[in-house]
Amino acid sequence: MCHNCSAAATVGAKAGPAPSRRSVARFLAAGAGLTALAACTPDAGTRPPSSSSPPVTSASASQTAAPSTAGQPTSPAVTEPGTPPPPTSAPTPASPAAGLGQQHSLTDPASPWLVVNKHRPLSPADYVPADLVQSNIALAVSGEAAQLNSTTAAAAEQMFAAAARDGVTMTLASGYRSYGTQVATYNSYVASRGQAEADTASARPGFSEHQTGWAFDIGDGGGACSFQPCFAEQPAAVWAKANGHRFGFVVRYPWMFHEVTGYYYESWHLRYIGVEAAADMSAKGIATLEEYFGLEAAPGYL
Repeated sequence: MCHNCSAAATVGAKAGPAPSRRSVARFLAAGAGLTALAACTPDAGTRPPSSSSPPVTSASASQTAAPSTAGQPTSPAVTEPGTPPPPTSAPTPASPAAGLGQQHSLTDPASPWLVVNKHRPLSPADYVPADLVQSNIALAVSGEAAQLNSTTAAAAEQMFAAAARDGVTMTLASGYRSYGTQVATYNSYVASRGQAEADTASARPGFSEHQTGWAFDIGDGGGACSFQPCFAEQPAAVWAKANGHRFGFVVRYPWMFHEVTGYYYESWHLRYIGVEAAADMSAKGIATLEEYFGLEAAPGYL
């Protein structure tokens, strides 16, 4: 539970209003772990999303992969597995990233500059990285969630080691998540809350950065404020925000940019884009990949 949300809010680039009594009441009524986010975010009339919610267990996945739709909205259409990828695209010529010496695709799932958001699904939707490995870092998870693609894993090892030298404990709290796991995770939200609320708490299948191997969530080693807004106060989050760019990482969903990224502040969710690009974003004070690569905002699904 988030015990000092107002302090957590000040960690972001912009300060937001204190949580409303209505949002706190909704959290207390829900009584579920990840809905703690609602008590610690600007009151926009909906619960804040958490695209990085930890996946359901294999046992629950088998029960939620095809939930009853009685009384629930129809599940959204998603890109079918096997859909051919769109033409490769690079940043727009006017984007801040256009000046970098080496350019990469924004649509190829194997590219470090891939941009996945609510307007830009993975193609194919059931993409699986060809080079998944278990990184030699402190793990708070096992199985597929302990894996990353090889490039991200190597960079994470360097970053975690540097944090440790500074006296900061950092763990991998959630890494790769397959298409099938995301189906089960998303469907469990739809079954329990309805589609509208599910879309504020979990990425639709084929729209999750975790499926790419380029992104992961961090913890502080003791489980304090895991996947809650108050994690922004923990040493692991503070250190990663200040130093992640040195190793190629950015905080993918920064504070108060949910109208651009589609998700509220997730201080635990890091995304690898390469040292050159991450350092350039930091030097220019650019908060989102959408702005850096010259793409439109994606606050909701099309």
